Amino acid sequence: MPHAILIVEDEVILAKNIKTYLERHDFEARVAGDAAQALEGLDSFRPDVVLMDYNLPGMDGLALIGEFRRRDAQLPIIMMTAHGGVEVAVNAMKSGASDYLSKPIALAELKLVLQRVLKVERMEGVLAHYGQRESASHGIQALLGQSVAMREMRRTLRQILEAESALQDGDPPAVLITGETGTGKELVARALHYDGQRRDKPFVEINCASIPSTLLEAELFGYERGAFTDARQRKPGLVEAADGGTLFLDEIGEIDLSVQAKLLKLLEEKQVRRLGGTRESKVDVRIVAATNRDLDAMIREGRFRADLYYRLRILFVCAPPLRDRGDDILLLAQSFLQFHGKRYGKRNLALAEAAQTALRLYAWPGNVRELRNAVEQAVLLARTDVLSLDAFPFCVAPPVTAAPTPQLVDAATLPAGGVRMQEVERDLLVQALVKTGWNTTRAAKLLGLSRDTLRYRIDKYQLKASE
Repeated sequence: MPHAILIVEDEVILAKNIKTYLERHDFEARVAGDAAQALEGLDSFRPDVVLMDYNLPGMDGLALIGEFRRRDAQLPIIMMTAHGGVEVAVNAMKSGASDYLSKPIALAELKLVLQRVLKVERMEGVLAHYGQRESASHGIQALLGQSVAMREMRRTLRQILEAESALQDGDPPAVLITGETGTGKELVARALHYDGQRRDKPFVEINCASIPSTLLEAELFGYERGAFTDARQRKPGLVEAADGGTLFLDEIGEIDLSVQAKLLKLLEEKQVRRLGGTRESKVDVRIVAATNRDLDAMIREGRFRADLYYRLRILFVCAPPLRDRGDDILLLAQSFLQFHGKRYGKRNLALAEAAQTALRLYAWPGNVRELRNAVEQAVLLARTDVLSLDAFPFCVAPPVTAAPTPQLVDAATLPAGGVRMQEVERDLLVQALVKTGWNTTRAAKLLGLSRDTLRYRIDKYQLKASE
């Protein structure tokens, strides 16, 4: 993404040479010959860095720095002057300059100083939102579970990453992650980032449901000073903060149609323009979105753009609900038990057999998040090293399901020779789909499943409407 440099210099030839040099090195540059032009350029050009002469007609550089600082406290300024000396340098830095250069200007040195100032600015902008995360704890190996559903999901993720490693243009497609609340969609997004080609770049996430719609656009795309009443200084958006890395949009189904239009433009053109800005900037960002909403239904209701949906789900991953993961429940419970036991200084905790059975049979409507919180509560209140069934009182109640499960076939006694559960499950799926004319929403309700779970099982058994 090209950076805009405002050159405040009254020596015409020098200013022209600097401008030509910067443009050859992929900067966008504009020249201002005096303080008045410089202040006008601050509003119209919206520079990323100001390169300023010390001696200017009408106002010296130190006074102009003060005026710039009143208008934009974060704008990087580099002072340059033929009047060298420690005192001038110290005064410039005290006034708010980010760096200092002596004339005659060595253009190669100027480039290095600009790169250093811009790098510091970008790092500060990113770290203001997010701390560094260790990729070792957020890759595919962090997705615990040995169930068929989890093995299939990990295989899909590895296929995606393998395909991306062979990309010639380095522009990976968007990924849409679906699943019920608490199934670990954020972990899936992190796995795609930290095991992918962009692992050393920023991973920026935003929960679209947690920010009012009136503020979401400004958070995503940033704004210039004066773009609205409280915009007293410019602010880069999260899209710019994620440049080179991954932008994770959680709860994508909650955004307004107006923001959806700008997201579509970002996906198609890889350009961003801040609110109140006039300049389009190229960004290299990979979009991963997640939702627990039925986006197909939202499209039919006119609440989600169909073109954005198809652009987001070029690659599709479904995070399975915990109730469909069998013995993964106990595997995760043991992992949470060790983690929280260490946190609370209770390192020798174990689950009683009755507690294990109850955990295994409970439906977990809140999925992995509910299990994690239940184990933490049990650890916190534990009086002995063995957690009994009493530590999980909610598991004694009848299992909670997403919807009542109607009877599709007449109840029958188990044949003496037994049955193959996979064949029974496949047959029930086919019955429900045929009965509803392959309306997946209605079929899911008939089976008491979520729509994403039904889709996963359709893929699992490779069912097709044409068959």
